[in-house]
Amino acid sequence: MTTTERRRVAAGRVREAEEVVARLREGFAGVGITLPSLRVDPVSCAGSGPAVLVDLGRCNLDTVRRLSSVLDGKATGHGG
Repeated sequence: MTTTERRRVAAGRVREAEEVVARLREGFAGVGITLPSLRVDPVSCAGSGPAVLVDLGRCNLDTVRRLSSVLDGKATGHGG
């Protein structure tokens, strides 16, 4: 694989991660949850073969409770 091809693949992975982050942000917003630090981790995008990571960030206890409640509802089949 040429350098240009590797860069193209890497750029595609970053775009895909950005799209997933946007969908995740929308999904969280739909259940009243905001993760202000949610983003693609820029450091993970560096290098010749980036391992693109999504940073969910830190959140306060109220947000963790809401997340837990939504996940509990999904696990028991109640929706969220």
